[in-house]
Amino acid sequence: MTPCYGGLALEIVVPVFNEEAILEKSIKRLVDYLSQEILFTWRVTIADNASTDNTALIGERLAEEIPDVNYRRLDVKGRGYALRDAWLASEAKVVAYLDVDLSTDLAALPPLVAPLLSGHSDISIGTRLGQTSRVVRGPKREFISRCYNLLLKRTLQVRFSDAQCGFKAVRREVAQRLLPFVEDNRWFFDTELLILAERAGLRIHEIPVDWIDDPDSRVDIKQTALDDIRGLIRVAGAMLKGTIPLQAIYAELGRGPIGGPARPSFFGQVVRFGVVGAVSTLAFAVLYLLLQGPMGAQQANFAALLLTAIGNTAANRRFTFGIRGPQRLWTQQFQGLVVFTLAWSLTAASLGILHAVTADVSPSLELLTLTIANVVATLMRFALLRVWVFRVDKASARPVPKLATMSGSSR
Repeated sequence: MTPCYGGLALEIVVPVFNEEAILEKSIKRLVDYLSQEILFTWRVTIADNASTDNTALIGERLAEEIPDVNYRRLDVKGRGYALRDAWLASEAKVVAYLDVDLSTDLAALPPLVAPLLSGHSDISIGTRLGQTSRVVRGPKREFISRCYNLLLKRTLQVRFSDAQCGFKAVRREVAQRLLPFVEDNRWFFDTELLILAERAGLRIHEIPVDWIDDPDSRVDIKQTALDDIRGLIRVAGAMLKGTIPLQAIYAELGRGPIGGPARPSFFGQVVRFGVVGAVSTLAFAVLYLLLQGPMGAQQANFAALLLTAIGNTAANRRFTFGIRGPQRLWTQQFQGLVVFTLAWSLTAASLGILHAVTADVSPSLELLTLTIANVVATLMRFALLRVWVFRVDKASARPVPKLATMSGSSR
């Protein structure tokens, strides 16, 4: 029996740019699978973003020959542009996208979209980094992928494991609400969408996938990595400034808390803060070494400290001090930024003094100096976070008298 979802249930967008060699084969393979395995209504849309080869001719012909295939063209290059255009124009309950090379096993498609059609989740993504995922790709791309997702976790404290797998689905109303705030239109598009969704309290469902690397991929890994780092800094800054109405989105689409653990004891806070601080210091060192070459010492110090400070504040808010939900989220991030400014001043001064007293400074000595200064700054952060940023309002924390909770009153 075919499930009924009241209209078009799923629209799969396949973004393409100069894919004349594989487009027809991939679309026919996708359509064959959907026809045989998917019971609900679906449509495939080829989203052409400024192809200059025969992609347009092939796409238009496929749309004419196959009833459930649509072709859209934009005269601007960028995967984000193509997805934004097709998703916002869709009337389907769930919108999805697949890479045209179909690197991901299509058998993962039903479990990808099922949680969205049922309303259980808001966004669904395939992950190549799950314990049961099966992935075939070279060691270079494997290393870069894992480092990138580790950077995301340590700086922005995200919980999803694989930001850039080309296998995602979104409930239409979620896409329509979030896409106006996604600025990137190239490879960082996926990451930015997921960060905003998670910060808005939306539920992200992950499924492990089988994935085979496309050896003919034209992605410029180095340029993409630099663009992603710039994107992370931009998104973190936007959230700190409050230019994205995440609390409004949370109120409209998010899922409210169902209760959480009590605030940890002072000893527990010290231990947890130490763990967060150790991870933050390690993340700072890695980021500084990556950025020191192209940016210079002071700029790399600032960028690395800013990213780790944002992640540190978010981690301490939830893990160390047991605070959940959106209440005072951005006020606390702003206060954390003030603490960051003090910490950055301390580390910048230490770096300036080092260069003043030593003529020839090696990167390793710079890193050692900054690491020591960062440890001192971390101790200062704990004191300020506990007594200022995440302080407990004693009046609000005071237990409610039992008489006040009774339905009747004493006379």
